[in-house]
Amino acid sequence: MMNFPAEEEVFLRDLVKGSRQKPHAVEWTDRDGTARLTVLAPADAARLNAIAHRLGLSKSDLLRQAAHIPAAKGAPKNPPAG
Repeated sequence: MMNFPAEEEVFLRDLVKGSRQKPHAVEWTDRDGTARLTVLAPADAARLNAIAHRLGLSKSDLLRQAAHIPAAKGAPKNPPAG
């Protein structure tokens, strides 16, 4: 087995763990009319479901509305990879 720095080991372990979970796909239409497919981990899907239910919206409608939320100020447009 290869030796990885601790933070890389956590990252890689989380990738493997995530790939073993059943993904949940949500099809929705972006604000510019583009068809989108968002694949969520089970925990994120449950959270999206809870928010959508609370607001009386479908998951697709919630994502369409969320597309209008402005980006956070100071957030990097292209965060560095790994």
